[in-house]
Amino acid sequence: MKSFQELGIIPQILKVIEEQKFEMPTEIQEKAIPVAIQGHDIIASSATGSGKTLAFGAKIIAHAEPGRGIQALVMTPTRELAEQVAQNMKLFSKYKQQNILTVYGGVAMNPQFHGLRTATIVVGTPGRILDHISRKTIDLKHVRFLVLDEADRMFDMGFIHDVEQIIRQCPTDRQTLLFSATISSEVVHVARNYMKEPARISVETYVDPSKLAQVYYEVPDNMKFSLLVHLLKNEKGGLAMVFCNTQKTTDFVSNNLRKSGFEALAIHGAFSQAKRTSTMEKFHAQKFDVLVCTDVASRGLDIKGVTHVYNYDIPKESNQYIHRIGRTARAGEMGKAINILSDRDHDNFSRVLRDNDVKVKKELLPQVEKVFIQWREEERGSSRGRFGGGFRGPSRSGPRKFGQSGPRQESGRHGGPKRFGQRSQRSASPAFEKSPNAYY
Repeated sequence: MKSFQELGIIPQILKVIEEQKFEMPTEIQEKAIPVAIQGHDIIASSATGSGKTLAFGAKIIAHAEPGRGIQALVMTPTRELAEQVAQNMKLFSKYKQQNILTVYGGVAMNPQFHGLRTATIVVGTPGRILDHISRKTIDLKHVRFLVLDEADRMFDMGFIHDVEQIIRQCPTDRQTLLFSATISSEVVHVARNYMKEPARISVETYVDPSKLAQVYYEVPDNMKFSLLVHLLKNEKGGLAMVFCNTQKTTDFVSNNLRKSGFEALAIHGAFSQAKRTSTMEKFHAQKFDVLVCTDVASRGLDIKGVTHVYNYDIPKESNQYIHRIGRTARAGEMGKAINILSDRDHDNFSRVLRDNDVKVKKELLPQVEKVFIQWREEERGSSRGRFGGGFRGPSRSGPRKFGQSGPRQESGRHGGPKRFGQRSQRSASPAFEKSPNAYY
């Protein structure tokens, strides 16, 4: 394996690498950086967290010159990934200063208008970049480097036409670097139409299959959440990600996990950008143990220390399963993917097994204590009244509040909420899961 010094990286970036104590390049860095520095277009299959920001950033930071317009455009599928890429680019450009700007929706336009006047490198999502193109507030005629990061996901999200429109606004005399976990037909289409004899770079999967256990449980519809709680209490590990297919389910699961004593956070596309950023900062700092999320909101996030991935819902798109389980068993660490199947999940799960080379072991359903569920008004929706007017939470003067056991509430270490992986000591008689929608 080559060292960073042997890859042709400029001294200013090498100094940052040394300060960050990065010892050896990752496989994608070792293979892609020399090719990029030579000026070739690249198609690279590489997963999130494999170090690809440096793989394309080393060339851009070395050659972009402040004061000469936008010279590099990096497109990402989500706002979170745009922020993550920009932060890494700013880190590596510490000793070769670049004006790096993030451009995405969900935030005010005015700061972006001002930033675009002096930006050298722009990292953004296709939708907001197109907004600026239509307003004539972004000038791409000086772009020398174009990066499509997580291209397959951008195309899965329906951005192919937006991406093509943006590409056509850039000069044809440029270097194009495309990174994608899978090489889909849309990726091939873009390569044929907008790239010049691209070098094909492939790396081993960043997830080690030998260190990833994949299992599934079959559970009645009305016991799905109860099983999740049981597993979170009894599985020993670090951080956990729980994937749901809809925003509504994400809110339901996260709200009730907190009521069950877990330090859980939710993230999905309906949250404001400020709330999404705050959530990820807390999770990265490991202030919470469980992140409940949708695919769109979580895509592209590189989160260290995830030991368990739970598929509370099985994804509708079979390739999304691979993206989900790829959040654990990284870089030699052990990981576990747990699928919770109720009746509605079997069709999706059959597609996952058919379309992907995965081995998922069936586990026997353990004896599970039923969990009492609380519903917010917006979660009950039109189903109110199915069970005699719908479930009502406890009143101030009525029954004890959820989570109370006798005179005081059960607590974990330091008297706070119980942490992920901590076994419950509760011996009270089980409450019953009651849901206006049995699928929860």
